[in-house]
Amino acid sequence: MNLWLVDTGPLVAYLDAGDPHHARVSSVMDDFSGRSITTPAVITEAMYFAGGTEGGARALAELVDRSGMAVYDLCQPSDLREAARLMERYGDTPMDFADATLVLLAEVLEVLDVLTLDRRGFSTYRTANGSAFRLVLDQA
Repeated sequence: MNLWLVDTGPLVAYLDAGDPHHARVSSVMDDFSGRSITTPAVITEAMYFAGGTEGGARALAELVDRSGMAVYDLCQPSDLREAARLMERYGDTPMDFADATLVLLAEVLEVLDVLTLDRRGFSTYRTANGSAFRLVLDQA
């Protein structure tokens, strides 16, 4: 089964018809027949941005539910330490906590396809074994 890591930007763009990336993200997400996965940190960021518009938080919750998106908990103390290490390593890019948790999830599940608008970050980030991410929107 095809798995995609999902970052904050595409979730927000999908929900906001006024977002400059909305049409492209919507097309790619609507055509995807695999499984999307993310982390609570990504959901938290997306809720923050979506919550700024009427019904945005509810729409995000419905999107996650309707799509069957799996949300993997990576907030245990050992995960937090590893995320902090990654954030320091990529401080010049920079890497935020949500990005760090996606890198950790990629390592755990051995998934390299990422749906993101953060080309700079995910073109730079590597898994622990040095694997590069594949940017879904660049392949569409």
